[in-house]
Amino acid sequence: MIEKIIKFAAMSVVTFIAKFFVWSFVFRILKKIIMWFLIISIGMVLLYKFLPVPYTFFMFQRCLVQKSNGEDMKLIKEWVSKDEISNYVELAVVCAEDQNYLKHNGFDFGAIKKAIDYNEKMEAKGKSKRRGASTISQQTAKNVFLWHGRSWIRKGFEVYFTFLIETLWSKERIMEVYLNVIELGNGVYGVEAASQEYLKKSAARLTASDAALIAVVLPNPRKFSIANPSAYTRKRQSWCLRQMRYWGMKLDYDKNYDSSKNTDNEE
Repeated sequence: MIEKIIKFAAMSVVTFIAKFFVWSFVFRILKKIIMWFLIISIGMVLLYKFLPVPYTFFMFQRCLVQKSNGEDMKLIKEWVSKDEISNYVELAVVCAEDQNYLKHNGFDFGAIKKAIDYNEKMEAKGKSKRRGASTISQQTAKNVFLWHGRSWIRKGFEVYFTFLIETLWSKERIMEVYLNVIELGNGVYGVEAASQEYLKKSAARLTASDAALIAVVLPNPRKFSIANPSAYTRKRQSWCLRQMRYWGMKLDYDKNYDSSKNTDNEE
């Protein structure tokens, strides 16, 4: 009996020690992975604070989707500085996509609550229509550093990278990167590429009407067309132009805009 107890105790000790070393090894590996992830991710964000963003994983993922659908792979992108893009464009995307862009630190919690309430109403009515609440900062983080898809893991990384770019980049830099990487058609990325492809002019020559048209296709650039806008797209374009006039036709990064006084806040 005593021998059995001693053997059992010895085995328990051995098992405990083995588990301890295994978990210690796993913990060391995880610690290194996390450390290298932080170093690489922060390094990339700092690098892109100054350098143009080249092709991204998101763009290559789209190419694979095109290939799997039996289409020719298409990837058109041309980086230009913010100074080479019409001032109307940055105002148009703020009016259409993120009217609290200059106020928030990456996340618009008011818009998130409105989106949740709206989506619950649509679900209760049995409708599939949904509304998102991603800010320009979140869209930039997703398009530059992440992949296309819907999962809590990707959303978690999106929150992390949004925090990083809001901390390490200026609002002007976020906007510049956004306007150069955002998808504006099947295989077309950035305002310059879209301007040349669909409007046959450079981004610097875009009018207020052009800018509004580009901005309103952003919710679904492969469904809504810049080259052949539908009646619905034209309606949203007119709404966006009214918004732009309300904002004074120019985005001032030092001005405190009060969007609560805007009675034409929903198209």
